[in-house]
Amino acid sequence: MIPATRRGIRARRPEKRGQIPAYARSRAYAHLVLRITDARTGESVDAAPARRGLTRVEAHAEGPDPTGLRVLLVADLLVRALELGGTPVWALLTGERQRAELRAAGAALGVRPFEDGGDTGAGLGEAQVLHVVGEGGAPPGGGAPPGGVRVAVAAVRWEAPGPPGDTDPAVLRLALLTHSASTPVTVDAAALGDARDTLARWRRAVAGWAHRPSRPVPDSVRGDLRSAWEDDLDTAGVLRVLRAVEQDPDLPEGARFETYAYADRLLGLDLTHDVGSPA
Repeated sequence: MIPATRRGIRARRPEKRGQIPAYARSRAYAHLVLRITDARTGESVDAAPARRGLTRVEAHAEGPDPTGLRVLLVADLLVRALELGGTPVWALLTGERQRAELRAAGAALGVRPFEDGGDTGAGLGEAQVLHVVGEGGAPPGGGAPPGGVRVAVAAVRWEAPGPPGDTDPAVLRLALLTHSASTPVTVDAAALGDARDTLARWRRAVAGWAHRPSRPVPDSVRGDLRSAWEDDLDTAGVLRVLRAVEQDPDLPEGARFETYAYADRLLGLDLTHDVGSPA
């Protein structure tokens, strides 16, 4: 695993004021709380209790089809976002159909390992339970228990040539991250082509920026990133911030590097993949 900060380069103090572009700081930056939409009520709720007690994330994927993989991906994003906010997480995978195949496909997609779920009951005394399910589906038992939150994931329509297993998993992950989890997605040759080009361009850029002196992520940029993903896991918003950072001529390249490495802790796209590789 490549660390967020480049090896052998020590972080330096920011440049003088005026040399870092003034991004619009979100008013929520001072007190960020991950909020998600509970599919049972349609209301936005805190994904974790204020006292940051243990949160259980259960992925209820039907199988290793594209929609099942998207359910796993959204659960993975929830785990990452909660952990970045300092919340302890217990991640579980439920369902009996093709579990081994689902785990293998999820691992290829960059989903971190989930424990086997099932009849876990109250578990470890967690303060919150998040059930990630395909839209229209339900966890075993007919729905989330009292106090649980249901996160619905829209279906994926596969129109690309060849099966999903033939696609670069990082490219597929980026193609899915381009849309809100509640929005149905059509994955075709054009969508995969756009994702492939973007991923290759960003990895090349990050490898180039790695040669420059390190600069901290500007507070305003960090705030924009956090405001996006804390707002119902708006990964499309996170990607928009990265595009703005890529195109901003006034942002030091060392700050671009650290921004992309920081955002990748959520996105899981291995954006530092080409760092240290021959040009």
